[in-house]
Amino acid sequence: MTPRLLVIEDQKRLLDSLQKGLKQEGYHVVAAATGEEGYYAATTQEIDALVLDLMLPGRGGMQVLRDLRTNGFTRPVLILTARDSVDDRVSGLDGGADDYLVKPFAFAELLARLRALLRREGAGREFVLRADDLEMNLVARRVVRDGEEIELSQREFELLEYFMRHLGAVVTRDMLARDVWKEPHGVLTNVIDVYVRLLRKKVERSGARQLIHTVRGVGYVLRESP
Repeated sequence: MTPRLLVIEDQKRLLDSLQKGLKQEGYHVVAAATGEEGYYAATTQEIDALVLDLMLPGRGGMQVLRDLRTNGFTRPVLILTARDSVDDRVSGLDGGADDYLVKPFAFAELLARLRALLRREGAGREFVLRADDLEMNLVARRVVRDGEEIELSQREFELLEYFMRHLGAVVTRDMLARDVWKEPHGVLTNVIDVYVRLLRKKVERSGARQLIHTVRGVGYVLRESP
């Protein structure tokens, strides 16, 4: 599954910016503006990594971190803070954080640190999908077939991920409209067919064996070699 990030940040402009930017990078993002909201989200939802501001109203970031670790939360935590002294960093890391980023920061660095944390966390978890010689890395947002990287648009990537998660099963157009496009069923048939054709051109180029098959009158199936 695409990595799910929880971002707890009380500065609305920064929270909105992070949420938008991370979604554009393909992550599922859960946003919280207070420690209480964030703690509830972390303990009630499936989260792959947490981005945590320390200066939060009410329950502060360090308290949220300590409470989560005490209650068995094992996912990686990246702290965001304006405090940049060595003592502050040591306190955060000793308190259960996995990494530390000082504000203001470059978004590219945040992404790099998250990728590193998720790679570490994802060892043995399903962040890499495979079908024959096709490999999809959900953290690095990278698709490779037979050693050759394939450049996909955001929608093409989401579509291929859906096919690979339903490997060997027939996927209907209604399923794709509902789960990939998030639209009511039956309204996107032509659009879906166009995107499948575009995806096939990229995945099955240069005479590569066909992976995505049409099931007439029903939908599509991604199938490995017999």
